[in-house]
Amino acid sequence: MTILDPTLNQPPHGWRKVLHVNWALVLLITAVASFGFLMLYSVAGGSYDPWASKQMERFAAGMVIMFVVGFTPIGFWKAVTPLVYLGGLALLVGVYLFGHTGMGAQRWINLGFIMLQPSEVMKIAVVMVLAQYYDWLDPAKVSRPLWVFVPLMLMAVPFALVIIQPDLGTSLLILLSGAVVMFLAGVSLWYFGAALFSGVALVTAVFLSRGTSWQLIKDYQFRRIDTFLNPELDPLGAGYHIMQSKIALGSGGVSGRGFMQGTQSRLNFLPEKQTDFIFTTLAEEFGYVGSTILLVLYALIIIFCIASILKNRDRYGALLTGGIAATFFFFFAVNMAMVMGLAPVVGVPLPLVSYGGSAMLVLLGAFGLIQSAHIHRPRGIVN
Repeated sequence: MTILDPTLNQPPHGWRKVLHVNWALVLLITAVASFGFLMLYSVAGGSYDPWASKQMERFAAGMVIMFVVGFTPIGFWKAVTPLVYLGGLALLVGVYLFGHTGMGAQRWINLGFIMLQPSEVMKIAVVMVLAQYYDWLDPAKVSRPLWVFVPLMLMAVPFALVIIQPDLGTSLLILLSGAVVMFLAGVSLWYFGAALFSGVALVTAVFLSRGTSWQLIKDYQFRRIDTFLNPELDPLGAGYHIMQSKIALGSGGVSGRGFMQGTQSRLNFLPEKQTDFIFTTLAEEFGYVGSTILLVLYALIIIFCIASILKNRDRYGALLTGGIAATFFFFFAVNMAMVMGLAPVVGVPLPLVSYGGSAMLVLLGAFGLIQSAHIHRPRGIVN
């Protein structure tokens, strides 16, 4: 019979926690962030200012946050999960009441030392609260309608608060990451089939609402859809971003033009080259080879997260790790699909590479939660 040896099942204490850190994950995160430093240095014309130096500082601060969060017992994060979720909702309400407006959207709160984007916090908070919910819930009840309704409401409230900012990309990521946690918790596939059918019906309703008094999305969002379907409709307007992005992607070829030799970014043809479209700069300068290396690093991060899940017998820690890994995956998958013209432009940054304070710090804090679940997972199976 397999039992847990209580002497071996104790989580590590003090300095011994360093031995249990997932160092491979740390190295992979650092490698991906280094791509970002190089690209931000390049798009600034060979200067650390104004982007690369600040990004390095934020990454250093984020790594400190990651280790502090990682060395804190996972039980603590489980206990404070409701506070994190409610705090995230309060911040989203604060954005609506007195948030800072930029690029046509009200998404930030000015804290003086940083422009905080609460929706970034909320993506992780939703994963945390769903992981706690399914850790508490009897597995036999996960597919019963009443118990499925609760997590749907936990996702629906932040989704509504984010989409009115407006921020369609982040609001969809909240739903997708939450759905992954529900899937991992064992919710019946029939619910996901119903959700897919509802999604198709909603998309149909969105298109039918165009130009009516009950139009469901903004005009600029419709223009993004039009641009996605046919960028040539407005090559100097709404289609400009994606057309220049495709030119940059194609001009890189197999090995790229060379570091700091990308004409699209250096001559400012490429819009938002330091944030949403930074992947196209990388593809132009390092080509297919460089793009593939970045993709492999991203894939390895996901693989190590999955490996951590398989080793973790704590339900909360495993679901939390799976949800955060899914959030990370959707981040880079949506961004790459967007800049390649495979998805509408929704303003999702490339994780650990795009310039930005909130996204970097929150994501590294989320990886800290993964480290906490990994370090403090139950151990010591004895036959």
